[in-house]
Amino acid sequence: MKELTPSDLKTILHSKRANLYYLEHCRVLVNGGRVEYLTEQGSESLYWNIRIANTTSILMGSGTSITQAAMRELSKAGVLVGFCGGGGSPLYAATEVEPDVIWLSSQSEYRPTEYLQRWVSFWFDEEKRIKAAKKLQIIRLENIEKYWIELQKKHKSSLNLNSDQLVDILRRNRKIVADCNSVNEVLNREAVLTKSLYKIIIEATKYGEFTRSKRGTGQDLANQFLDYGNYLMYGLAATSLWVLGIPHGLAVLHGKTRRGGLVFDIADLLKDALVLPQAFVSAVQGHDEGQFKNLCISAFLKASVIDHMIDTIKTIVSSVGTEEL
Repeated sequence: MKELTPSDLKTILHSKRANLYYLEHCRVLVNGGRVEYLTEQGSESLYWNIRIANTTSILMGSGTSITQAAMRELSKAGVLVGFCGGGGSPLYAATEVEPDVIWLSSQSEYRPTEYLQRWVSFWFDEEKRIKAAKKLQIIRLENIEKYWIELQKKHKSSLNLNSDQLVDILRRNRKIVADCNSVNEVLNREAVLTKSLYKIIIEATKYGEFTRSKRGTGQDLANQFLDYGNYLMYGLAATSLWVLGIPHGLAVLHGKTRRGGLVFDIADLLKDALVLPQAFVSAVQGHDEGQFKNLCISAFLKASVIDHMIDTIKTIVSSVGTEEL
């Protein structure tokens, strides 16, 4: 049976879809490839089909639950899922629709407005957006230098890092980024740097042949670990932005290529610094998924990742948002 792609399930425009479901005292699950909700009447269990390709949103009221498989299918179809009280109010939480990973954000209306207002104050100015993007990239480069060298000291037997080469590449990139005049120039420099980092870490770990691939079948360990670790970092970035009340769509670098681009902008502060080298070290040491994730979480805690992200965002809104860098 051919697997449906997310685009196959979004052929009906949201403005033309017919259904909004409010569910109570039931369980939403996947049954025979279809998303259904299960109710019980006496000793009988009844299954009711949800036509997800023609559905805009589902509100989960009192006494409801949903499976991971159902959330995955609903996300593919672009259906918004929200959890609410009896009768549909109040709304407690709702999903950010993204096929690869599902964020369930609290719908609190009492988050701070200060940082959103100051972020928006410069976001519509292209020159200031570029300054913010460059600031994020320079901090990213500083973090890579700091944490790669720390990791080498911890794993001397499996990470023979050429520190001088790494430092030289990062310093040259800092100068180039500082001289960039457009977002495209910054993105191109980011792509070149990433290739250089892969080359350095492959040589340092003697990993062998490597090609970056994402969430496909037949992935090698390093690719699997990169996916696992990156999504952990995306979660922390999304949390940091939520705490400060800044929407994910106000990206300064990745907004033109991906939805929720600001999550990826913020995750880049520490993603390559902490996840990338650990993925290759764990791969050559034969770690399993659980061991790798535990090492990542320990590194994130030690580096105070959320604190660092929040402080960086505050620095940008206070500098770019009010005065020249």
